[in-house]
Amino acid sequence: MAGKSERQRRQAREKHRRQQELRYVRQQQLRRRWLTGLSVVLALGLIGGLLAAFLPGGSGKPTASSSKSPKASPSASASPSASTVAEPAHHCTYTATTPVAKKVAFPPATPDFTDSYTATLNTNLGPITFSLLNSKATCTVNSFVHLAEAGYFNKTQCHRMVTSGIFVLQCGDPYATADTKITCSTTSKIGTGTPGYDFASENLTGAKYTAGTVAMANEGTATSNGSQFFIVYKDTTALNPSYTPFATVSSGLNIVQNVAKDGYSCQYVVSGQSEGGAPKEKVIINSVTIKKA
Repeated sequence: MAGKSERQRRQAREKHRRQQELRYVRQQQLRRRWLTGLSVVLALGLIGGLLAAFLPGGSGKPTASSSKSPKASPSASASPSASTVAEPAHHCTYTATTPVAKKVAFPPATPDFTDSYTATLNTNLGPITFSLLNSKATCTVNSFVHLAEAGYFNKTQCHRMVTSGIFVLQCGDPYATADTKITCSTTSKIGTGTPGYDFASENLTGAKYTAGTVAMANEGTATSNGSQFFIVYKDTTALNPSYTPFATVSSGLNIVQNVAKDGYSCQYVVSGQSEGGAPKEKVIINSVTIKKA
């Protein structure tokens, strides 16, 4: 029963994280509409002021505004304290957690912080190659390289595609085996799996999610990173900087973009809102090859 209870708690946390994600997207959409309306009002006010100033009867020069124009609040920025240590990290901390989707040893606590790595996802649709950002997200890269070399991602499929608001393909959960037919059921374990450890976020200050960014998925806290990651296939501004960018796609992004065009076969739904779904065209990771430069 303990395992079932832990799985339910993790599913609840995952549901909460997705709700936060959707709420943030809706807030950004409302903010853009408000700014558009404000721009129109300010433009009309400026035109009126100029007409009053320069048409006959005017003073000949514009008058000062009684108050400063309101400015949009900057988007949320991550606190540097959310990172593990100053990068590149010389020491990494990994903490035991459940449920374990596939048993694997913890990564080494002392990363190879001076090395450069590339990773190639050998998929059923062709290779997708990443340049890993070891100098900016050292402990994340250390974990990813460790999992890849342990065969952790082998014969798994990318289980979630989002095509509205945010534009990502999410992978890295061995519960989503290559031959699994994903149903997007709320009772499924898919999307909740961990490698048996969590670790803290990195590289969040000023983080942006442009096309080709590869970042860690988490449960809404800065210390809940595990094995799941997502590939951004189209510039995404409606994501707050809470997901560790640890790589950039150097080739194969078109594979993800073509999969996105086909959409998804079933939807993950929370509180009546779609959170994307399982891609119609399966993206199966047969293996991951790591090369050290």
